[in-house]
Amino acid sequence: AIWRALARQGRIVNQLHAARKQLVAQPACFISTSKKNKDVSVSVQPMPKSEELKKLEEHFADTDVHADKNWVSYGWEPSDPHYDTFVHHVTMFFTVTMCVCWGTFILAYQPDHKNLSWRTREAFLELERREKEGLPLVDPDYISSDSMVLPSDEELGDVEVIV
Repeated sequence: AIWRALARQGRIVNQLHAARKQLVAQPACFISTSKKNKDVSVSVQPMPKSEELKKLEEHFADTDVHADKNWVSYGWEPSDPHYDTFVHHVTMFFTVTMCVCWGTFILAYQPDHKNLSWRTREAFLELERREKEGLPLVDPDYISSDSMVLPSDEELGDVEVIV
């Protein structure tokens, strides 16, 4: 059944590939054979520049990053570029370097406060000791039945007890 499904997939892929080959257009039909002359039926005259266009050209001609008019705030201080840059760099340093990098390092290498590895190691040592002494791995009388106080059948009533 698996091989049949894989064979069907192969046939479908081959059919799609063949259909795709038929849809590809030949780029040769886009070649222009006309003469490259500059004869135009419309006369082109330069358009006079408006005041708004002149202002925009002047504004976008200045690409100096350090110019005050090209300054974009990081969002910490909208009026002072030096203070804004300083606060941004300090914030990013403490956030990325101190919190993310050092925080991850501390979480990864902190000691085992819940003693999870100690419990596992101690359990294996106890199992090995019981095997050497020939004792069962789990003692059925771990708590003596004399020290356990269980309710009587009358106290339980109709409660279902699952053992």
